[in-house]
Amino acid sequence: MEKKAPSKAMKWAAVGSVLAAATVITSAAVDQEVLPRPEPPFRGKIGRTTKDSKPDFPKEGRAPKGAPNILLIMTDDVGFSAASTFGGPIPTPALDRLAAHGLRFTQFNTCALCSPTRAALLTGRNHHTCATGLVMETGTGYPGYNTLMPKSCGSIGEVLRQNGYNTSWYGKNHNVPDWQGSQAGPFDLWPTGLGFEYFYGFIGGETDQWHPALVENTRPVLSPPYYQDPTYILDRDLADHAIAWMREQHALAPDKPFFAYYVPGATHAPHHAPKEWIARFKGRFDQGWDKLRQETMAWQKELGLIPADTRLTPRPESIPAWDTLDADHKRLYARMMEVYAAALAHCDYHISRVIDAVEQMGELDNTLIIYIQGDNGASSEGTLQGLLNEMAFWNGIPEDFNEVLRRMDDLGGPLTYNHYPVGWAHALDTPFQWVKQIASHFGGTRNGMVISWPARIKDKGGIRSQFHHVIDIVPTLMEAAGLKFPTRLNGVKQKPLEGVSMLYTFDQSEAPSRHRTQYFEIIGNRGIYHDGWMASTTPLALNWVPVPEPNPDDFTWELYHVTEDFSQADNLAARNPAKLKKLQALFDREAWKYNVYPIQTSMLARFDTAIRPSLTRGRSEFTYSPGMVRIPEGAAPDIKNKSFRLTAEVEIPEGGAQGMLVTQGGRFSGYGLYLLDGRPVFHYNLAGVARYQVAGRDQLPAGKHTIVLDFTYDGGGIGKGGLAILTVDGRKAGEGRIERTLPFRISLDETLDVGEDTGTPVCEDYAEKMPFKFTGTLKQVVINISQEKLSSKDTRAVEEARNLCEAARQ
Repeated sequence: MEKKAPSKAMKWAAVGSVLAAATVITSAAVDQEVLPRPEPPFRGKIGRTTKDSKPDFPKEGRAPKGAPNILLIMTDDVGFSAASTFGGPIPTPALDRLAAHGLRFTQFNTCALCSPTRAALLTGRNHHTCATGLVMETGTGYPGYNTLMPKSCGSIGEVLRQNGYNTSWYGKNHNVPDWQGSQAGPFDLWPTGLGFEYFYGFIGGETDQWHPALVENTRPVLSPPYYQDPTYILDRDLADHAIAWMREQHALAPDKPFFAYYVPGATHAPHHAPKEWIARFKGRFDQGWDKLRQETMAWQKELGLIPADTRLTPRPESIPAWDTLDADHKRLYARMMEVYAAALAHCDYHISRVIDAVEQMGELDNTLIIYIQGDNGASSEGTLQGLLNEMAFWNGIPEDFNEVLRRMDDLGGPLTYNHYPVGWAHALDTPFQWVKQIASHFGGTRNGMVISWPARIKDKGGIRSQFHHVIDIVPTLMEAAGLKFPTRLNGVKQKPLEGVSMLYTFDQSEAPSRHRTQYFEIIGNRGIYHDGWMASTTPLALNWVPVPEPNPDDFTWELYHVTEDFSQADNLAARNPAKLKKLQALFDREAWKYNVYPIQTSMLARFDTAIRPSLTRGRSEFTYSPGMVRIPEGAAPDIKNKSFRLTAEVEIPEGGAQGMLVTQGGRFSGYGLYLLDGRPVFHYNLAGVARYQVAGRDQLPAGKHTIVLDFTYDGGGIGKGGLAILTVDGRKAGEGRIERTLPFRISLDETLDVGEDTGTPVCEDYAEKMPFKFTGTLKQVVINISQEKLSSKDTRAVEEARNLCEAARQ
């Protein structure tokens, strides 16, 4: 049969086929490198009518076949040895259960502080690379510290979402810059802007577990569930939301994997737990922190978690020996530890509920669960005495020991904002030196971690001792899902991942560590790990030992061969100066590489709002309408250390009115201007240590009124007093002295509210009337602040006030 020459149409068809094939190959390559994926070509056929046409839907991004669900869990401020799973005194059945089906990692490290660890966890890059060298309230104008996580550090949430995962986030955030935390946004650094399709939790660093400042996606929850449920507690609520979301995703799209990021915020202060949970631990810590360290270390060795020759590091001299305390101090401090233990056990219980839900869906085998017990070491922010109200510490205001002792039974309940003393923090980091914020030593950075993935992990119950860091989580998740992190994400070239995958450890228990080098730095405390050696600076500034801001060059360096010295007990600096010098030089190279410089050794100095962007700077007058609530402190008028005026325009109906006009803060510190039983009242709460009130004697009659509170600041420093004058329609209604004011922070989680009180009451007089909405007509509230500026001398008083507070406790 004679072959015919191909027609022009046939030639073009052949060319089209080659081009189409080339397009498929190119697209496949691009799919691995660029997100979102380029718009796919139409592969159907278009004729004049549907009869001679063929449809084709663009393919959505899908996870690779068999990609696991991912449940990433991390608690807050939990030391390496707190949980039973790692030899500690607090039962954590959920963590135990995962360990029995998976692997325990005994050399996993974090960044020694919450925001830095969380940024590194979400991105797979070091915290300074992510501009998160410290917490969100302390941003400074340097690349490693400005708190604006760059778009070149894309999050695991965004990458998994664009690869076919459903994504959600529950609990703590603390990765939104302080000035971006209000309803004005921007929201690109909020969870929903980082690739999480659903968020339910809180934005700041901590919250009252009984009365949390809840946010759903980007909006405050304005009818919080605790108003209707007197037994409400956040841990239960978060678990309920996570379970409901996972069940819904599974019911609607059972073949689509989910990624749930569950970070409840417990056990960061305040340490809150139901009374019946606290009762379970009665008497369990009467032996004190010194014996607890000995007991814990013995159990860690028995379990094979630490080498048999590990030495217990000494207790710092500044922490008192338990046996030197009198009976009242022992009784109070033991109770504080009972409360903390209850908070962690209660949190783990609700985590167990979340895991149960995964199992009930039949998804446990193919769900990769990573449970990190703490985002840093145990917290010493409770000082030597412990705290009834943490706001006292943050404002340099000493609490009276006898008052704390008197209210011992309130600890852990809704009337306290409590924290345990330093001795317990040190004990819960056994066998290591130091605590949270001390990035130079494993007491600040070593956290227990368990990974469970029954379908993949065969060595069930195994222990892994390879050195790893929180930046290794993202590479691990990517490899587990069969994905490659994109080189471009949403149009932005991505910085390479700085961690390594941990999957190699699943089948190779004795494999050498692939994470060979890791620097550490927080507030001048520095460390460098390399191939089994660790160089560490000796801490100079501690939460419980007041000292002036140290010079970064004043730190001395220690040297440890951690391959042979698990707990950093044997300082080799004097015996091997050449090795130390090499590691110091390595730290310097890593520091320049990852934006660690410039080093600043004070945290409190960085709380000054004048050093970063602001929604309020330069403004002296702020006008608010009723219903404007849940305005965080970073976006509210700053009334601290200055004169101010509150003006409320109201109309009182026949029969009178009551309710909140304007408030900031709540039960643990703050102020409020309100009507109670028809009388105007201004109440100022000095961290619960002192309270000042100015009130009118007469009920306001029906009609329009102007209520004004004028506060004239004494000046001459920070936290000083002043005169408060209350007027109604230009006539004085009351006057009184406020002897001291809050110098640094009004609240850590409560907000500015107009027309109602959305959190806790600033005064218990109206606690039964919450949310205490104003029952008259509130036209507006105007806040005027003076433009007084603190002198450099007053600024230095920040440290001096803190020193006075600490000296009083000691």
